[in-house]
Amino acid sequence: MIKKIDSILDKVSFYGIVIAVLLMLTFTVLNIVLRWFNTSILWIDPLVRHLVFLSAFLGGSLATGKDNHIRIDLASKALESIDKPGIKIWVERLIYIVTMIALVLLTKAGIDFTKMELEFGKDVFLGFHSGVLVAIIPFGMGLIGMRYLLRLLLTFTKEGVATND
Repeated sequence: MIKKIDSILDKVSFYGIVIAVLLMLTFTVLNIVLRWFNTSILWIDPLVRHLVFLSAFLGGSLATGKDNHIRIDLASKALESIDKPGIKIWVERLIYIVTMIALVLLTKAGIDFTKMELEFGKDVFLGFHSGVLVAIIPFGMGLIGMRYLLRLLLTFTKEGVATND
């Protein structure tokens, strides 16, 4: 069940990033072509900026799911020489828990920021309110946090322990 949920989140992240990149390329090229005719569409630049932001979070989710992200993990490097897989898995679990705590705090801060932006922000383009656009932050942090939670839960299953060795 955990692997299935993780697989669904992986597919959502993958297809989301593909769509975001295609939209970024399409709108950027369109804007460049329109500039040849001394015109442009004002909402393209802010849309592309927010799509870049979204794709960064989706890429973070993909990297987390594949355990392929940037990390400073001195503990597991120090434990490589010790042939005690039980200690190594508990250190890994501790790292996941600390990371999830940080992500929960960042998600909460993102939610607070989104609430403030909804209250005091304005329409940015095409009727989209700035608060809706900055909701990308708690969405992205929450998505990455979910991926970490699933990775943590997988360490308690036989499949997860086998893939983490």
